[in-house]
Amino acid sequence: MAIFLKNIKIFFWSSLFLVSNIFSQNSLEVLEVNILDTYQIQKKLPGKLLPFQNSMIAFEIPGKIEKVFVDVGDKVIKGDVLAKLDDREIIANLNQTKAKLDLAEQQLIRFRDLNNKGFISQQELDRAKSEVTVAKSQFDIAQVKQTQTLLVAPYDGFIQARKKDEGSVINSSIPIFEILDSQKVEAHISVPENLIKELSLNSKYSFLIDGIEVEGELARLAPMSVSGSQSRLAIFIFSEFYTPGKVVEMVFQETRQASGTWVPINAMTQSDQGLWSVYTLSPEMQVQREVVEIVHYEDNYAYVSGTLKKGDLIILGGLTKVLENQILK
Repeated sequence: MAIFLKNIKIFFWSSLFLVSNIFSQNSLEVLEVNILDTYQIQKKLPGKLLPFQNSMIAFEIPGKIEKVFVDVGDKVIKGDVLAKLDDREIIANLNQTKAKLDLAEQQLIRFRDLNNKGFISQQELDRAKSEVTVAKSQFDIAQVKQTQTLLVAPYDGFIQARKKDEGSVINSSIPIFEILDSQKVEAHISVPENLIKELSLNSKYSFLIDGIEVEGELARLAPMSVSGSQSRLAIFIFSEFYTPGKVVEMVFQETRQASGTWVPINAMTQSDQGLWSVYTLSPEMQVQREVVEIVHYEDNYAYVSGTLKKGDLIILGGLTKVLENQILK
């Protein structure tokens, strides 16, 4: 019975595509061998999604917390006021320094007039100028102190923790909130040393987040191993925002050098000394046995090397479909 082309079947292993012709004779299917020089294996490297920025924020000056405007879970925008200190004393000092500055500037105006008329020396005029400079500096410091009574969001984010409440008297640098970046996240992946050479900065790689495949770009690579291990920390960034704290898997494709071909497991029969057999169909329609060795297997397929040649027709199903040396008519 004549053999005719039934269809084109595409086998998919990781990012490697092996396109093979499938023929049919009644219910018999055969796979045309395509010899390859390399094969790819898929590895999943676990990691964690972390916020691009994570800050413990605090007032720069001591004082008493007068008002807290946000709480845990709130989303904030850069510049939003999160909390405020009692600023009565600071405002009083600001007003005092402003008055001193006004007085110094008025005095400088009079001294310039007197100097022009020759009633005071240049030295006295210079002293008046210096007093204005000092008063201006004190006023600027008071203004800065007033701005420091407001605790503002340094970037767009979420309030992760609230450490202090209204009425608390604090020292400077005591954390008030923990804030997480709401715009970007990064994945921290521990990559074995033998795979580091496969990575390139600014290149994109595949990740699984909640079962969805996304792309991440390698942004940084730690120069040293992680905690004395044989791995290094690789940091990837994403174009979209994902919830920090989630487990993420990097889907790593490793290319290995080995001549062979992909064969369905159901086309193989175990043989002696760890070898396997596949059965092919000769041009004379005779079933022949070929010996192969498994180089790598993944799911329901094996990458094998052995006596197979390009163009050989492997019988799918093996001995469940035919007998060795059988001649098909």
